[in-house]
Amino acid sequence: MNKSSGPSMKPYILIIDDDEKLNLRLSKYLIKQYGFTVDTASHPAEGMSKLKENQYDLLILDVMMPDTNGFEVLRKIRQKKDLPVIMLTARGDVTDRIVGLELGADDYVPKPFEPRELVARIQTVLRRSSGEKKGISPAKLSFGNLTIDFNTRTVKINKEPVPLTSLEFEILSLFIKNKGIVLDRDYLMDQLRGLDWDVFNRSIDVLISRLRQKIQENPKHPKYIKTVWGTGYIFIGHKNEE
Repeated sequence: MNKSSGPSMKPYILIIDDDEKLNLRLSKYLIKQYGFTVDTASHPAEGMSKLKENQYDLLILDVMMPDTNGFEVLRKIRQKKDLPVIMLTARGDVTDRIVGLELGADDYVPKPFEPRELVARIQTVLRRSSGEKKGISPAKLSFGNLTIDFNTRTVKINKEPVPLTSLEFEILSLFIKNKGIVLDRDYLMDQLRGLDWDVFNRSIDVLISRLRQKIQENPKHPKYIKTVWGTGYIFIGHKNEE
């Protein structure tokens, strides 16, 4: 059955984790306490099969699994879907977090975690992906060959769609809303998460690097997002005349 959460429905979430006890406890908590609709899979292949069969609103994905790790699963997902993904890891390795962000993860939660914190992360990611934050007027803006539509949350380069994750779209929106203003890493982290990040500023650099690769012909010579060394980043695109 192909499910999807409409405007009046609770989010439909898939958990892929080889820890079956965790899957059971977490799914019961999300269903009982928050009314979410939850599926679980204890093996990556099972999870990928469910992703093909159903339209989920968010995926909770473990990093350390047998046969295929979470990074490989995320890589395959990003080839076809812009589904919001929160990754779980039993290791507090900064390298793991950087790799996850490079592959397009929307958030990262280390194990063990407080279930209420995970729910807060879920709600933050879902708000970003559904565009419930305050809109920007006008709804569509163009800068050179870059066009961003805030209503449909789509981006095009030379009229060709550019697949962005919800986190990449949100940071691009932030830059455009603050065009010509230098934004430091602390501000960007605060605006994007709505929660405290670990002291892990490198994640912002990774995210912006990914975004540049997608929207700029030559990331080494940026015409949209410029690095202000020692401070942060600034959007320098020139708005097209109507």
